[in-house]
Amino acid sequence: MLPLQISLIWKVNIMIIKSIKKYLLIFAGSISLFLGVLGIFIPVLPTTPFLLLASFCYIRSSKELYEWLIHHKIFGAYIYNYLTYKAVKRSVKIVSLIFLWLSMAISISILDNLYVKLLLIAIGIGVSAHILSLKSLGPEFIKNKP
Repeated sequence: MLPLQISLIWKVNIMIIKSIKKYLLIFAGSISLFLGVLGIFIPVLPTTPFLLLASFCYIRSSKELYEWLIHHKIFGAYIYNYLTYKAVKRSVKIVSLIFLWLSMAISISILDNLYVKLLLIAIGIGVSAHILSLKSLGPEFIKNKP
């Protein structure tokens, strides 16, 4: 083979690899977004890490999907504030803790197994500690629309 042909084949292979990587990142970002949304309703599934992972995947694969996520009417400000200030609004903390312990109380009251109940309480304490460890944003720092 001529060096020019080898160079052309090499460039085509790189383009294919980049294309595959792009679609894998879009897929991973979409799965992460789905799990993040699901985490809103299931207390043991963390919302924030999945949303941050989705933004990480989207920014490396699709500018359009990243912009959509950052400007989303529900998740946009949440992700922006977390990435910019490493903090969340105080109201988000309060609602998260109320919903977490309400869901935990319902789950614990339904279950019969003592060990599972203790595990749920331990998870609830761990998640609560994480939520409380986040900085709270005051009104002067909150940006509702990125």
